Amino acid sequence: MVVKKLLFLGAILFSVLLVRAQSGCTTLGQTPATAFPVCGTSVFKQASVPICNNGNLPVPNRCSDGALYSDKNPFWYKFTCFSAGTLGFLITPDNPSDDYDWQLFDITGHNPGDVYTNASLFVSGNWSSNPDATGATSKGTGSINCSGPTFTNQNAMPNLVVGHTYLLMVSHFTDTQKGYSLSFSGGTASITDSLPPALKSVLPVCDGSRIRVILNKRMKCNSLRANGSDFSITPSLPNITITGATGNSCSSGFDMDTIMLTLNGGLIPGNYTLLVHSGDDGTSLSDNCDNHIPDNSFLTFALAAPQPTPFDSLTPPACAPSSLQLVFQKNILCSSISPDGSDFKVTGPSPVIVTGASGQCDANGESNTIRVQLAGPIVTGGNYQITLAPGVDGNTIIDECGLSTVGGVSLPFTLKDTVSAAFNDQILYGCKNDTILFSYPSKNGVDQWRWGFAGGDSSLLEDPPMHIYSIVNDTVPDDPVVTTRLIVSNGFCSDTATVAITLQHAVNAAFEAPNILCPKDAAVFKNNSIGPISSFNWDFGDGTRSFDSLPPDHLFPETGIETKYGVRLIAGDNKGCLDTAIQQIDVLRSCYIAVPSAFTPNGDGLNDYLYPLNAFKADNLEFRVFNRYGQLVFQSRDYTKKWDGTVNGHPEPSGTFVWMLQYTDRDSGKRFFLKGTSLLIR
Repeated sequence: MVVKKLLFLGAILFSVLLVRAQSGCTTLGQTPATAFPVCGTSVFKQASVPICNNGNLPVPNRCSDGALYSDKNPFWYKFTCFSAGTLGFLITPDNPSDDYDWQLFDITGHNPGDVYTNASLFVSGNWSSNPDATGATSKGTGSINCSGPTFTNQNAMPNLVVGHTYLLMVSHFTDTQKGYSLSFSGGTASITDSLPPALKSVLPVCDGSRIRVILNKRMKCNSLRANGSDFSITPSLPNITITGATGNSCSSGFDMDTIMLTLNGGLIPGNYTLLVHSGDDGTSLSDNCDNHIPDNSFLTFALAAPQPTPFDSLTPPACAPSSLQLVFQKNILCSSISPDGSDFKVTGPSPVIVTGASGQCDANGESNTIRVQLAGPIVTGGNYQITLAPGVDGNTIIDECGLSTVGGVSLPFTLKDTVSAAFNDQILYGCKNDTILFSYPSKNGVDQWRWGFAGGDSSLLEDPPMHIYSIVNDTVPDDPVVTTRLIVSNGFCSDTATVAITLQHAVNAAFEAPNILCPKDAAVFKNNSIGPISSFNWDFGDGTRSFDSLPPDHLFPETGIETKYGVRLIAGDNKGCLDTAIQQIDVLRSCYIAVPSAFTPNGDGLNDYLYPLNAFKADNLEFRVFNRYGQLVFQSRDYTKKWDGTVNGHPEPSGTFVWMLQYTDRDSGKRFFLKGTSLLIR
């Protein structure tokens, strides 16, 4: 494994060696499958963190820093959203200088271990190397903060979806083994189950020497007394007592929803009552928020002569199921389930091939559910049925009492056709706006549509109103793109389509040309026009035109005086859309560089300044002026900066001034040095 911080080479080498020495995590709570159940009203305190590592976790492409992000020294927490909204939480290290990281996953419909391979489960994460408290708060920013000190250690609060299941991984990057506290507050979502804890059902097993107790929600394993003292049965039978109690997932987790009570003998057929009360520890069963089942809560049950477990319950399948889940009143022996699925046959409007079957087998090799795997998803709607039959082993499934379920029985189920959100779009191109017409081809019973358009507006209509997009301000060279999303449903199946629609650029005329030209110098043009242009019309302002995309270098006529020409480009497309660009070019009378022999700085606008004339092509220019005492009174390396006959704001008296001029001729590359005098006249 490689750690996520790539800050300094020495730190990298040390961390890599350290992580190689670490082993996989074995402490309960340090793997996704054994995550702590979370109650939003509690503060979770972890006194110490064992050093270990499970593997790398996928993060969004926005963290393209080459770092590998791993659940180093982790603890995992699981919870369900009971009311939609935002999730706020804070991880506060016991040692403020410690660096903690975290990542949140939505594992609804997935195995917990999928967090290591499925990037789509990512909800939010923070891997900043900044120490102290980290989490999701009202002051946080972003859904992902990558490794390194430049990222803040607090994210914006993510949105949770009702009924979805989440995993929060807390990683202690600092190998101090010091702990932290985890608190949930500030968000609007509820992750606290408000359902009071209670018994749901009581089922005697076979001869009644075992009693299966189903709870109405998951409850804490450590609230169950292993000796069964949390329960009693009435009427009591001589020498028959409860001797033990085990939770169905307490060997690999922290909570349970089923309890198996063990008796020291079998009950006789009849009616009984199971009571729950405080055990010999003084408390009764409690949920993950420490709410207890009230003392003397009870359920009645009847024990009859053992009967074969009926083939009577199928979990309603979702859209396009690739498997079916059967649920049984009693546990089924996993050894009686044919792995090839030959105990089951599925028939209906389309052919369905069963490829396997398996149970969620407990330590006793029993399961109360069987998942029947299909060769592929069922995409055709209609009425189907699954039928129980003897498998290749010659028998049907056998329950925990050793009785075979009667074969030939079928369970019906109904599916609807899968749907497609693919939609039609027609673009009507314009000069300033493009118009898009959207429509959905009705099929497969779709009766719900949710459109989302660029700009944020939406529609619930099958064929939404047309959308008009302005294109006149678009000047980027790439084609403008607008994104449209459609979610459709027939009440059973749904689908989403997201389409990037490329609009046509508006015609945009633009060109580059020199602003100033010397006589006999040709103007060189660069055409920067964009859009679906089919015609160009250049007017050079001197009576000549060109219809080329890029006209030849243009030589303006010599007039003997400085002349300004307005060059115009009109670009058009085949729909008649036009756009115009205009630039003025100043053709000088002469580019011969000279310094006036006299100037009169009196503000009349004539000969008010002393400077090099026509120095348009003078590179590396330096112009200096000296008074009759040899003192420098003016200096410039920019020919457009002119001497106004003053020094420090004070006018110089009339008289003769010496000037020196150095420059490099741009065309020839020759270096010139000129010297002369000019008369200041006041």
